[in-house]
Amino acid sequence: MNNKEIKVSIIVPVYKVEKYLHRSMDSLVNQTLDGVEIICINDGSPDNCLNILKEYQEKYPDKNIVIIDKKNEGVWKGRFDGIKKATGEYIGFTDSDDYIAKDYAEKLYNAAKQTDADISVCGFDRMDVDTSHVYSTEMTQFEGKVIDMETNPEDIMSINTALWNKLYKAEILKNMKNLDNPPRIFDDMMFLLLVYLNTRKITFIKDSLYYYMVRQDSIMATIKKEQVEDTQNAMIRIKSIYENDEFGKKLLPVIDAMTFLHFGISLMFRISADKTSNFKEELKKNKNYLDTNFSTWRKSKYLKISYCISHKANIKVAIMKKIYVMGLFRVFISVYNFIINKLKMDIKW
Repeated sequence: MNNKEIKVSIIVPVYKVEKYLHRSMDSLVNQTLDGVEIICINDGSPDNCLNILKEYQEKYPDKNIVIIDKKNEGVWKGRFDGIKKATGEYIGFTDSDDYIAKDYAEKLYNAAKQTDADISVCGFDRMDVDTSHVYSTEMTQFEGKVIDMETNPEDIMSINTALWNKLYKAEILKNMKNLDNPPRIFDDMMFLLLVYLNTRKITFIKDSLYYYMVRQDSIMATIKKEQVEDTQNAMIRIKSIYENDEFGKKLLPVIDAMTFLHFGISLMFRISADKTSNFKEELKKNKNYLDTNFSTWRKSKYLKISYCISHKANIKVAIMKKIYVMGLFRVFISVYNFIINKLKMDIKW
């Protein structure tokens, strides 16, 4: 390995992506920032991924490519293995079927250093994996914005919950809490919540530097019934971690509001895609789960239309809360399914 100073470590979980891995690795080895470390986690992939990674390691001996070859334990465990191995001042993540702009690491690193931010965030393009058609460009509207977690923690509700369009101070990730039983879904969102617990400043740049690939057959991914309880329990555990942390206690109203966003809206959308489920019964259970464990969501100022308008927040969430509490969610589902299935539009909340 090259002994030069490592500024950014990029962790890449790899599993059954041999079709896309060359494109992803090409974008990583061609970064303009000096001092990038690429940590590839081969998570027991049964295809040719490991050989492809070894080819890049041999071809680019000066690019600080680290390969961790391990049994399959899932992306959550793989990311923590990568964090433990990382030597960079900042750490980022990419998915191995996506790719990044050549100045991704440089611009995010410079933005973080210039503002002494714990996290820097860039925009991203949501693209069709086969045609490269750009469905949307997102997270580019916050140029120059800095979130002070001490004064305006609710602003994190406007940040996308993917891990990959961000850099994080390594010390935060290396000291973050972990979950004994991490969920298979909403894992990025819960990972971020654990990161936010030790975050004080977040900065943004306008550039779209990450290219997220969308497969038409997975625009609306379903969720298995047995996964719902595990996911709900993991979120309750996240809240308990916040309740036992002095700074975290201040963020509890935000946690309740974010839980409605992801469990009241996103989870129910995914459950609705399962034609075998009793949606009316699942919706009743969902409301009970929110009221029992995250009770401030109903009166949360962060979910009011007036607040979202005055603070330029995500008004779609406030509208959905109205629809949810008025009992019109099932009607809206029909409209939503038409939009994503017939018009091929992927609405993100």
